[in-house]
Amino acid sequence: MSDDPPAPPVPSYDELAALVVSLQADLARALARIAELEAQVAKTSRNSAKPPSSDGLAKPPPKSLRKKTGRRPGGQAGHPGSTLCLTDEPDVRLRHEPGPCSGCGASLAGRPVARVERRQVFDLPELRAHVTEHELVERVCGCGTPTKAAAPDGVNAPVQYGPRVTAAAVYLYAGQFLSKDRTATALAELVGIPLSAGTVAAMTARAAADLTGFLTALRDLLAGAEVVGADETGLRVAGKLHWVHCARTGKYTLIDCHPQRGTGGIDALGVLTGFAGVVVHDAWAAYDTYTSATHQLCVAHVLRELQAITDTAPAGTWCWATQAADALVALHRLTVDATTTGTPVDPKPLA
Repeated sequence: MSDDPPAPPVPSYDELAALVVSLQADLARALARIAELEAQVAKTSRNSAKPPSSDGLAKPPPKSLRKKTGRRPGGQAGHPGSTLCLTDEPDVRLRHEPGPCSGCGASLAGRPVARVERRQVFDLPELRAHVTEHELVERVCGCGTPTKAAAPDGVNAPVQYGPRVTAAAVYLYAGQFLSKDRTATALAELVGIPLSAGTVAAMTARAAADLTGFLTALRDLLAGAEVVGADETGLRVAGKLHWVHCARTGKYTLIDCHPQRGTGGIDALGVLTGFAGVVVHDAWAAYDTYTSATHQLCVAHVLRELQAITDTAPAGTWCWATQAADALVALHRLTVDATTTGTPVDPKPLA
């Protein structure tokens, strides 16, 4: 009797066919997963909603999604210009008399004026601190009681900065995004007023405390607008991740910082709760919970997604995504032109 192990059973045709089908399914899933991973690796800020900061050191060169319009560079017809114009009320007039006659050399003193050519120079006045001293007079009555004059509103210390210095510091720090140190340095070098970074921070805090009524009015204006754009972006605060939430129209912008990216941060901004207009956003899922609004995907994000599809199309072939992107850009251009000229959108190119 042989000690060899028994031969394995020979699979049937149906078993072999089922095995092949299973292997083909596994291969298809593996290929799909590889394609998915390759697509994730290929995503950049140019063809997806990823922020530019996520591109790393190997970030792609910038490429505008705007299409050529055939227009010449510079301001277009109907665009308001900002060229300097002569003013009828200059602050200073300096009269310049000619020297001797350029022909015969005779003196021109007392000769009639043929014409006067006007030239004006727009410049800043000398920047220096303007110091106002308030003398609080104290007088003693016949009854022996001394009475001192009250200081004007806002004059609270023997030496202090005035409201214009505070406004300039807050503008440079919060409006032009200079650091506290650079804001203090700029005012010291331009105006000769010494400030510290701590003083700039204190001025900003006082200014922010006075915005309560303004913020309420701004939230009401945004909440009542027909269209509002909303967005959020990450920001480190004391080493921890926070989120800067924004709601804006063409005229108003409200920005707030919150520890949460989702509805907690959006609700704290105070605009989308109960908003009934059109909200334009990047399809972050939290925005979908505001069901009273009509939602529109941000066109810039649509163009990036279409660009991702175009990038995968074979070179030299037609791609529907390219045509869709061109149509979106053309629609945007029609809207911009209509807004600039103050005329309705032409229905023919719109169709």
